[in-house]
Amino acid sequence: SPVEILVGGRGAPPTTTIPFVGGARVADDDDHCKRRIGRRGNGCPRSSSRMSFKSLSSSGTLSPEDLSITLSGSNLHAFTYAELRAATGSFSRANYLGCGGFGPVYKGAVDDKLRPGLDAQPVAVKYLDLDCGTQGHKEWLAEVFFLGQLRHKNLVKLIGYCYEDEHRMLVYEFMSGESLEKHLFKSINGSLPWMTRIKIAVGAAKGLAFLHDADPPVIYRDFKASNILLDSDYNTKLSDFGLAQDGPQGDETHVTTRVMGTHGYAAPEYIMTGHLTTKSDVYSFGVVLLELISGLRSVDRARRPREQNLVAWARPYLKCSDRLYKVMDPSLECQYSCKGAEAASLVTYKCLSQNPKSRPTMREVVKALEPVLSMEDFFHVGPFVFTVIVEEDKVVDMKVKVEENFGKVSGPHAHLSC
Repeated sequence: SPVEILVGGRGAPPTTTIPFVGGARVADDDDHCKRRIGRRGNGCPRSSSRMSFKSLSSSGTLSPEDLSITLSGSNLHAFTYAELRAATGSFSRANYLGCGGFGPVYKGAVDDKLRPGLDAQPVAVKYLDLDCGTQGHKEWLAEVFFLGQLRHKNLVKLIGYCYEDEHRMLVYEFMSGESLEKHLFKSINGSLPWMTRIKIAVGAAKGLAFLHDADPPVIYRDFKASNILLDSDYNTKLSDFGLAQDGPQGDETHVTTRVMGTHGYAAPEYIMTGHLTTKSDVYSFGVVLLELISGLRSVDRARRPREQNLVAWARPYLKCSDRLYKVMDPSLECQYSCKGAEAASLVTYKCLSQNPKSRPTMREVVKALEPVLSMEDFFHVGPFVFTVIVEEDKVVDMKVKVEENFGKVSGPHAHLSC
């Protein structure tokens, strides 16, 4: 769940103006937008008319009518409570998908019988728990605002919302593959293959790059494995924009805000100062990429003390090809490209730099990771034997002996070396 640490912030001047969003920024692919765009010096497209969230969130309590006017042109459907109740079978237990920090999530179905012009499709309906208070409402509003304006193949599609009396709901496209967190750490169907992991990483990187290229830029602020949704083909969709924030504009170098996010993923400078930039997201991406490479959670108190913080333990190994085996996920059984692993690890190392200025942009990350998808120098091994060393009922080491040509490797993960 998101963790909030108050370290400072800045207030927005009061206003009674009702802002207007206009059309949503839509990207057909990674470099082209359907609507009018501006150009930055680096050649990346940027929306020329996206309204800032600050102007919306500072306008006081918006009525449902005001919000509808604000979102005019966004193509979002303003559903009634009765419509979503019907779509989910009265929020039946059979349609219950789970519960997050926002509230319960239900599977439903919509079509043109429910609302004329609506394509028949399964949906996920997220229901705001009112116990979340004003912060919960603000996060709900942020999701409506950002996903109402921005469209990209690597962002989950928001179909509509409900703002009626005490009801606050969000209606998304249904993602059948669940989250990366479940596939990586809770799967009963075996380990994710190497190429699938890289495909997921590239998709997530493209989603973040799109957000950072918006005008004003969008800082995701809560990038983590549980917020990366997958479809049946492992295509990536970023979800949960409740903590998203407008990035620095004009001469600003950063925005200052309360520290909110998830322990183990937030950038160190953000935790210490509350200063937020797009490079804060780059650090969080590095953490997730390290989880994909290692198969380990960012923080795990069950691991040995020096390995509990994944970044602190693993980062020194990432730039050393002869020590990278210590970090690689053993469940991959060395079925990965050695060159690809080195390339992905180097990207991870740079993303996790303590100095934000030394981190790459997300566009640079995409450019560095995409070639890994075509690296197929897989290391095909034969039979191997695991030797587990136990002291005082605790596993202290494991060794792997593979066919004569491959030697023996030992370490905290017992990985095979390429």
